Amino acid sequence: MGDVTQFWGLVGGGAHGHTNKLLDYIMPTRFWKIFLVHFTVTTCFCCCFRNDATHEDFNLNIPAIAKYFSTKGRYEEVNPYLIDDILAVNKSILQPPSEQCRAIHLTAIIRHGTRYPTTKNVKKMRKLYELVKSSASGKESWLREIQTQWTMWYNEDMDGRLVQKGVNDHKHLAVRLSKLFPSLMSEEKLRGGFIRFITSSKHRCVNSTLSFKAGLTELWAITDQEFNHAENDALMRFFDKCTRFVQEVDNNPEALSEVDRFSQGPELRRVREKIADRLRVPYNDITSDMAEAAFYLCAYEFAIKTVNSPWCRLFDEMDAQVMEYANDLKQFWKRAYGYDINSKSSCILFHDMFARLNQAASENKSGRQVTEAVTVQVGHAETLLPLLTLLGFFKDSNSLTSTNYAMQAHRSFRTSHMLPYAANLLLVLYDCGGGDLRLQPLLNEKPVTFPDMTDQQASMPLYEDVRNHYGELLQGCDFETECQLFKGPAEV
Repeated sequence: MGDVTQFWGLVGGGAHGHTNKLLDYIMPTRFWKIFLVHFTVTTCFCCCFRNDATHEDFNLNIPAIAKYFSTKGRYEEVNPYLIDDILAVNKSILQPPSEQCRAIHLTAIIRHGTRYPTTKNVKKMRKLYELVKSSASGKESWLREIQTQWTMWYNEDMDGRLVQKGVNDHKHLAVRLSKLFPSLMSEEKLRGGFIRFITSSKHRCVNSTLSFKAGLTELWAITDQEFNHAENDALMRFFDKCTRFVQEVDNNPEALSEVDRFSQGPELRRVREKIADRLRVPYNDITSDMAEAAFYLCAYEFAIKTVNSPWCRLFDEMDAQVMEYANDLKQFWKRAYGYDINSKSSCILFHDMFARLNQAASENKSGRQVTEAVTVQVGHAETLLPLLTLLGFFKDSNSLTSTNYAMQAHRSFRTSHMLPYAANLLLVLYDCGGGDLRLQPLLNEKPVTFPDMTDQQASMPLYEDVRNHYGELLQGCDFETECQLFKGPAEV
């Protein structure tokens, strides 16, 4: 099996104990073969749940607040049926308008899998841990567990790297997509070069791509062939390349003033006070960063190790809802509807997506074989959210602000639902005969409807209608033009 054996001998369920192996491969070309790049192997935590287990078996291991973890949440919280069977699919969700419809192209834009915290967050978590260990005086068993048994095992070298659970996120997603779309995601298509892989250059994305490919090669026991992938940060990390976004939003402290105001507002102040009360420390000891660190500790312990950590006891459900809103508020203003440039920064990915769909439609119309049956593009939450925003998904009637938390209780803009680890936007092009091309969007393997197209065979509109719907963007939305400076102040 060559390099595939070497890779999966390390991470495909064969790592035991706290083994850390870091392999650095230097690649001389943009096109990568199946090698491991900067991968940290940790304990093989729950490679997948037992097939014979029931949902109830795991309830004790699932924090009551798990559904509020925002971008730090597990994919299984979005699709709970996967807890019972990680490879389960429901083909009935596809529902093409006629039996003669056949899928001719799939574009899958996927977030990387579960990862370690970044260096910045590890530092915040360590500061909180040291405070709790030295100053907390409560007598509760969960607090004693933190102080006497729990160890600060996160370190700064982890810095956002993919964990074993993240490997499995993508291996399992690959298998599920092959079951949902067997004519497209097939061994024949893979071997024939009709499935293309593109990734961000970040190690967690490269390794997620390797994991996705390995899910397919293991499924079909392919040992005699390797499959390339291309790094393309212009597409998958467009936000770094958009000068206007970087200067006016990303590097502009004023751009997140609503977030800052909320962090000093009554809702988050009460959360901090309740944390201090539970730890029996002075209110001033618990900063906004510490509250965030405690929430992240609960989330990471669960996402990485499937552990209902004692850190979770620092929050009740109302607290978690406030913490979720704080993160949604940040994502709203930094990556979504807060400023026009946030979504316009994804113009390059938007045009690339439609160019692939157009090519597939053209080849199919002329009777040729579609040369790119599947495009798998692996990026970040920051890749998906601006694109979803550009397409108009999850737009509420009122903007998220620091003062309308209560009003937003039933908002559709909820990153816990939209952007868990391994979140994915799928666009499936169907030929239904007689030139009837249709496009079905799915988010996290569930059908969604294009905004304002609910009356046009909602789940699977005509492809031409979708093109017309986004006609203004297809005619404009030029990345270079939108991202240049001195275009006027950032628009809300």
